[in-house]
Amino acid sequence: MALEFDCRDESQLLPGMRQARQAIARGALVVIPTDTVYGVAADAFNSIAVQRLLDAKGRTRQSPPPVLVAGVSMVRALVAELPKAAVDLIDKFWPGGLTLVLPAQPSLNWDLGETRGTVAVRMPDHRLALELIEETGPLAVSSANLTGEPAATACADAREMLGDRVDVYLDGGPAEIGTSSTILDLTGLVGRGEGTVRVLREGAIALERLRDVLGEILQLPEETTPADDTAGTVDEPGPSA
Repeated sequence: MALEFDCRDESQLLPGMRQARQAIARGALVVIPTDTVYGVAADAFNSIAVQRLLDAKGRTRQSPPPVLVAGVSMVRALVAELPKAAVDLIDKFWPGGLTLVLPAQPSLNWDLGETRGTVAVRMPDHRLALELIEETGPLAVSSANLTGEPAATACADAREMLGDRVDVYLDGGPAEIGTSSTILDLTGLVGRGEGTVRVLREGAIALERLRDVLGEILQLPEETTPADDTAGTVDEPGPSA
C-alpha cells in the first residue's frame, strides 16, 4: 500500500523524505510537489524504474520523461553541449518553469525511452523537490496524471489517478503555479554557427519573456514547420514535474 506524508507537517517531513529516498533507490516511484504541477519521479539511471513510470501513466517509450536537476552542474553532466543561449535562459529563469531540450551526453548509461539522442532538463523552484534531487541525483519526472487527464495540482489528485502504482506520495500543498512548464528545443543551436530555438510547448514562462532573452532566434509556434517530432518526445510535469 502506498505511503503518504504531509510534508507541511514537520513531524512527517523527515520520515517522508527518507521513505522517498529509499523508494527511489530501490527503483520505485514517488510523487513529489514541484512549482508547476505534481510530478511522478523515478531514478533517471534505472531503466526499469523509468519504464515503470511510463507504464503507470499509460505512456509509451515514444514519450520519454524529462529530467529534473538541482543545478547547472548536473545539467553539464547530462548534456553534450550547453550553448550560450541555454546559459542565458538558465540564468534568467531557473529555478522555474522552463524546460530545455538539448543533446544528451552520449556516454551516459541510461534509457529514458525514444529520445532521439536528446534530454529535456529543468530545475524546479521547490524546496522539497530540490532537496530530494540533491540526495538521489537527477530524477526522471513526468506529470503525476494518467495520459489524457489533467496534470495534478494537488497530491490528492495524483493519488486518485495513480493509486498504488506509486510507493510514496509527498504532499507539499497546492502547486504554486498550477501550469506545466514551457518547453524549448535548443538542439538547433548545437554544432552550428547559427540556428533557432523552437517552442515545443507554451506554459509557465510567457513567450514574450523568452523573446526578451533570445531575440529573433526564438521561433514562435506559428512559425514552426513539421520538420521533426521533437515536441512528442517530452511529457513534462512541471516534470516535472
